[in-house]
Amino acid sequence: MERLAPQDLMLLWSDDFGWPEVIGALAILDGARLLDSDGRFRTETVRKVVGSRLSQVPRFRQLLHTPRRGLGRPLWVDASVFDLTEHVRVLPFAAPPDEAGLLQAVEHVRALPLDRSRPLWEMWFLPGLTGDRVAVFIKVHHTIADGAAGVALLGAFLDPSADTPTTHARPWTPAPVPSNRDLFEDNLRGHARATEGTLSKLRRPATTLHQARNNWPAVRENYFKGRAPQMSFNIPVGPHRRLALVRSRLDDVKQIAHSHEVKLNDVLMAATAGGLRELLLSRGESVEDLVLRAFVPVSLHQEQPGKARGNRSGMMFVPLPIGESDPVRRLRLIAAASARQKHYVVGPPEGILGRNRLIQRTMMRGLGHQRWANLYVGNIFGPPIPLYLAGARITEIFPVVPITGNFTLAIAALSYAEQFNIGVVVDANACPDVEVLANGVRNHLHAFDTSRHHAEAG
Repeated sequence: MERLAPQDLMLLWSDDFGWPEVIGALAILDGARLLDSDGRFRTETVRKVVGSRLSQVPRFRQLLHTPRRGLGRPLWVDASVFDLTEHVRVLPFAAPPDEAGLLQAVEHVRALPLDRSRPLWEMWFLPGLTGDRVAVFIKVHHTIADGAAGVALLGAFLDPSADTPTTHARPWTPAPVPSNRDLFEDNLRGHARATEGTLSKLRRPATTLHQARNNWPAVRENYFKGRAPQMSFNIPVGPHRRLALVRSRLDDVKQIAHSHEVKLNDVLMAATAGGLRELLLSRGESVEDLVLRAFVPVSLHQEQPGKARGNRSGMMFVPLPIGESDPVRRLRLIAAASARQKHYVVGPPEGILGRNRLIQRTMMRGLGHQRWANLYVGNIFGPPIPLYLAGARITEIFPVVPITGNFTLAIAALSYAEQFNIGVVVDANACPDVEVLANGVRNHLHAFDTSRHHAEAG
């Protein structure tokens, strides 16, 4: 039985608070091979390709089963009936065939709730872009995967060339749902293991105290050392989003990082800080001496690249000196702070936090007014080579991450082939001026690149 882990369970409960935990990716395809001679999208061709790969992603034919009280946490079970047409869908968007119209269409399908009576994923094809381009938006519930695992899931449907032959879908027979007796016995074993773990710690108080002391610095650094300032955009997340895209070249970002002796993630956070500075200045808000805090996920996956599964991530909070006007000095301050904070990464909930539902739900409820951080900034490593979906080359791909609590701004980068593309997701009420933020990020990436060229010329 595959029960939801504590981290997964908190992601599931987030839906109950009006913060859908859906991770997504927006890809642009060279769609010439996906359109017939009349320009119509070849829906069945695409479904055949996707269906042939489902055996590599068992979770895509499973749904969440919530047992009655006393039978334990929710678990994954095979869907008794699976209809691919409910998951691979087509929506030719009627808006103007430009990026603004595309993002409106993406937000429309993103906002459609995933039906918990079905496997929690959808793949929406959006034909209608100029030049025979076709967009595809893939949405997956966060309980299935985090960023690294999401890339691995997506990889199951992609090919290294346009001419990879399509295989027939393997026969599939769903396994029966466990009986109430099996669930009860499994839950009993789980409680027994948890009790034994607690007793083991009580029998070894010195070891337990040593572990607590080792963990305390990270807890203190992240949760008790300072608070994030209250900002105009830190309000409870509502139902509507606005999206923006920022394009950059991976080699340029690597060169910036190399020339300043920092990491790629530092460049992303510094560009984000620059974008926030421009956003706040455009609103007439003071940025003098302002330091915001970024929630930064840290992958704890031990699998080989492209093999990650489920959710396994920690977190750290990194200060962003918005008040620093010099982009290069801001970059170096963030790099130094990030290097320090990596010693204080907090892992997934464990122990009583991982088992007690009341504590977990209380923590989730408090997210709407938390003061640990102001925004989310994440970096996901994607495929290093160009890939194809149903014979169509993916020309671009952008991450679309969820926003939760009062984290109304989220910026995530995804490397793909020679690209380092950034998806900006904001609450529509908290940040209707999302393009100011996105342009600020672009401007500061360019500023770092310009300073690099000047330094090389000097």
